Amino acid sequence: MFIAAIAITFNITYKRSEKFKFALDRIIIKAPVIGPIMKKSALARFSRTLSIIFAAGVPLVDGMDTVGAATGNRVYQKGVSDVKASISTGRSLESSMAETKLFPNMMIQMVAGGEESGELEIMLDKVADFFEREVDDAVDALASIIEPLMIVMLGIIIGTMILAMYMPIFKMASVF
Repeated sequence: MFIAAIAITFNITYKRSEKFKFALDRIIIKAPVIGPIMKKSALARFSRTLSIIFAAGVPLVDGMDTVGAATGNRVYQKGVSDVKASISTGRSLESSMAETKLFPNMMIQMVAGGEESGELEIMLDKVADFFEREVDDAVDALASIIEPLMIVMLGIIIGTMILAMYMPIFKMASVF
């Protein structure tokens, strides 16, 4: 009953409060195991979407709202809106991204190289490929760890059920 009340309260708060959603997204990207995966996933979506929008000829400032929404994380969405505000004042994409402190140095350097060479969409594609591979590798590693643990837990549950079923039978047999 108590757990159901907590779940209902959590659900209602999540639906009504943007601050709660933002705080939850911040907690998720800082979580020990799943956090790095979620962060790399958001960075991959950011890079891929920005590359596609830039290659399509959409002005950088106009496409940033779409890019922010594509990240799937409110922390990164706010960071992208900060980047958009900085870009609209005339700053470079690289310096705007560095200012938010959400993007890794490798990504910022690749963006800087893309801006200087005029091949930003190619560099962003490479960054997206890199982070997508990182996410795939991390998910595979996590699955390879979780799978044996699930088998052990299932064995424990089944063993407990078998003992619970046969113990009364053994006690009855020892009485006779």
